[in-house]
Amino acid sequence: MDNAELQPQLSSDLITIMEKRQPEALLVEYSRANKELRNLKGSMDLIKELRTKQKDIEGLKALMTECPEDKEMLNMATEELSQAVEEERRLQNQLLQSLLPKDDADERGCILEVRAVTVSFIFLNCVPGTGGEEASLFAMDIFKMYERYSLKTGWKFDVVEITESDLKGYKVDVQLRHEDLRIDTYRSGGSGGQHVNTTNSAVRITHIPSGITVSIQDERSQHMNKAKALKVLCARLYEIERSRIHTSRSKLRSEQIGSGDRSERIRTYNFPQGRVTDHRVGITHHSINDVMQGENLDIFIDALLLQQEMDAVASFNSEQ
Repeated sequence: MDNAELQPQLSSDLITIMEKRQPEALLVEYSRANKELRNLKGSMDLIKELRTKQKDIEGLKALMTECPEDKEMLNMATEELSQAVEEERRLQNQLLQSLLPKDDADERGCILEVRAVTVSFIFLNCVPGTGGEEASLFAMDIFKMYERYSLKTGWKFDVVEITESDLKGYKVDVQLRHEDLRIDTYRSGGSGGQHVNTTNSAVRITHIPSGITVSIQDERSQHMNKAKALKVLCARLYEIERSRIHTSRSKLRSEQIGSGDRSERIRTYNFPQGRVTDHRVGITHHSINDVMQGENLDIFIDALLLQQEMDAVASFNSEQ
């Protein structure tokens, strides 16, 4: 990284504000200027610290060249060089973060959504889809993990909404309102003879807002056909809503979150082998118990942030 390229520049807006006389500048302009100056001061301090560390590295390399026969001195210099290079890398990352354009949302709170890949129904007894109760319990474990992490970090943690399963796990509800449904009954078809159904057991349910229609005539009982039709309708609405939310998110966030399909791996929690692997950044941590207690999550978070910053730099360079 060339230090000559890292010198922060004052924006034209900031220069204009600084050149104004006191009565001519608005209070909001001075506030914005002070904020930018504080950010620049932080970057300048990091540049000075980085240059000092790089001089230390050059001195250690020179010492190792001058004293190749002094093993004790060589070992000491080698150890110090390793630490200095690691510190240089840390300072470079911090400097890169300070120079990237800031997002106003960075200093605000966030909403964390933890969900099991499952569907439950308001009209029926809870019938989980993919994942079932086991997925709900795992969602609870993940929720607790992030809660512990937030408390360890000193953040304020408020629960907005929780849907508990029968086994005290957390899952998503797909709710239907009666006024949004049109339910029609009719006689089901058959092969004739004794198989002809003489009652209106077949059910057709139309979800008025979306126009989705589900028809079921598999069962002889109207009640059972209705229950099955509601189950199918809920599953279809769930997938539509999930797809809509996913599509509306930014490209970068979508790449990190993924679609949630079973075939797509985001992070693997392997309890038998005691390891956690984040497939987005290719990092594995071999102490799953620590991670589930909210510890060492920064290993993954820092790597994801660095990847996001690298993508931002690449995007910025491509636009120049």
